[in-house]
Amino acid sequence: MANHKSSIKRIRQTIVRTERNRFYRTRLKNIVKGVNSAVEAGNKEEAAAALKVANKQIHKFVSKGILKKETAARKVSRLHKSVNAI
Repeated sequence: MANHKSSIKRIRQTIVRTERNRFYRTRLKNIVKGVNSAVEAGNKEEAAAALKVANKQIHKFVSKGILKKETAARKVSRLHKSVNAI
Protein backbone atom coordinates (compact mmCIF):
# COMPACT_ATOMS: atom_id res chain seq x y z
CA MET A 1 0.00 0.00 0.00
CA ALA A 2 1.13 3.53 -0.69
CA ASN A 3 2.70 5.43 2.18
CA HIS A 4 3.07 8.91 0.70
CA LYS A 5 0.35 11.41 -0.09
CA SER A 6 1.67 11.81 -3.62
CA SER A 7 1.60 8.08 -4.28
CA ILE A 8 -1.96 7.83 -2.93
CA LYS A 9 -2.98 10.62 -5.30
CA ARG A 10 -1.25 8.87 -8.21
CA ILE A 11 -3.23 5.71 -7.46
CA ARG A 12 -6.49 7.69 -7.53
CA GLN A 13 -5.52 9.36 -10.81
CA THR A 14 -4.57 6.02 -12.37
CA ILE A 15 -7.96 4.54 -11.50
CA VAL A 16 -9.80 7.48 -13.08
CA ARG A 17 -7.64 7.46 -16.21
CA THR A 18 -7.96 3.70 -16.62
CA GLU A 19 -11.76 3.94 -16.54
CA ARG A 20 -11.79 6.82 -19.02
CA ASN A 21 -9.38 5.07 -21.40
CA ARG A 22 -11.43 1.87 -21.21
CA PHE A 23 -14.49 3.85 -22.27
CA TYR A 24 -12.64 5.38 -25.25
CA ARG A 25 -11.13 2.05 -26.34
CA THR A 26 -14.55 0.41 -26.29
CA ARG A 27 -16.06 3.35 -28.17
CA LEU A 28 -13.32 3.09 -30.80
CA LYS A 29 -13.95 -0.63 -31.30
CA ASN A 30 -17.68 -0.03 -31.72
CA ILE A 31 -17.10 2.77 -34.24
CA VAL A 32 -14.81 0.59 -36.36
CA LYS A 33 -17.21 -2.34 -36.05
CA GLY A 34 -20.04 -0.12 -37.34
CA VAL A 35 -18.10 0.79 -40.46
CA ASN A 36 -17.01 -2.80 -41.06
CA SER A 37 -20.53 -4.16 -40.69
CA ALA A 38 -21.83 -1.61 -43.22
CA VAL A 39 -19.03 -2.63 -45.61
CA GLU A 40 -19.83 -6.33 -45.20
CA ALA A 41 -23.50 -5.61 -45.89
CA GLY A 42 -22.43 -3.83 -49.09
CA ASN A 43 -24.31 -0.66 -48.19
CA LYS A 44 -22.15 2.13 -49.62
CA GLU A 45 -24.25 5.04 -48.28
CA GLU A 46 -24.41 3.67 -44.75
CA ALA A 47 -20.70 2.83 -44.82
CA ALA A 48 -19.82 6.35 -46.00
CA ALA A 49 -21.92 7.91 -43.24
CA ALA A 50 -20.34 5.64 -40.62
CA LEU A 51 -16.90 6.44 -42.01
CA LYS A 52 -17.51 10.15 -41.64
CA VAL A 53 -18.44 9.70 -37.98
CA ALA A 54 -15.50 7.34 -37.43
CA ASN A 55 -13.01 9.77 -38.97
CA LYS A 56 -14.17 12.59 -36.72
CA GLN A 57 -14.21 10.47 -33.57
CA ILE A 58 -10.82 8.85 -34.19
CA HIS A 59 -9.15 12.22 -34.67
CA LYS A 60 -10.92 13.48 -31.56
CA PHE A 61 -9.29 10.63 -29.63
CA VAL A 62 -5.91 11.81 -30.92
CA SER A 63 -6.51 15.28 -29.49
CA LYS A 64 -7.45 13.70 -26.14
CA GLY A 65 -4.26 11.63 -26.13
CA ILE A 66 -6.02 8.25 -26.35
CA LEU A 67 -4.44 7.38 -29.71
CA LYS A 68 -1.23 8.39 -31.39
CA LYS A 69 -1.50 10.37 -34.60
CA GLU A 70 0.04 7.64 -36.74
CA THR A 71 -2.25 4.97 -35.27
CA ALA A 72 -5.31 7.08 -36.02
CA ALA A 73 -4.11 7.74 -39.57
CA ARG A 74 -3.56 4.01 -40.13
CA LYS A 75 -7.03 3.12 -38.83
CA VAL A 76 -8.75 5.80 -40.91
CA SER A 77 -6.76 4.80 -43.99
CA ARG A 78 -7.79 1.17 -43.65
CA LEU A 79 -11.44 2.14 -43.15
CA HIS A 80 -11.33 4.39 -46.25
CA LYS A 81 -9.79 1.57 -48.24
CA SER A 82 -12.51 -0.87 -47.24
CA VAL A 83 -15.33 1.61 -47.97
CA ASN A 84 -13.88 2.53 -51.37
CA ALA A 85 -13.61 -1.17 -52.27
CA ILE A 86 -17.41 -1.51 -52.26
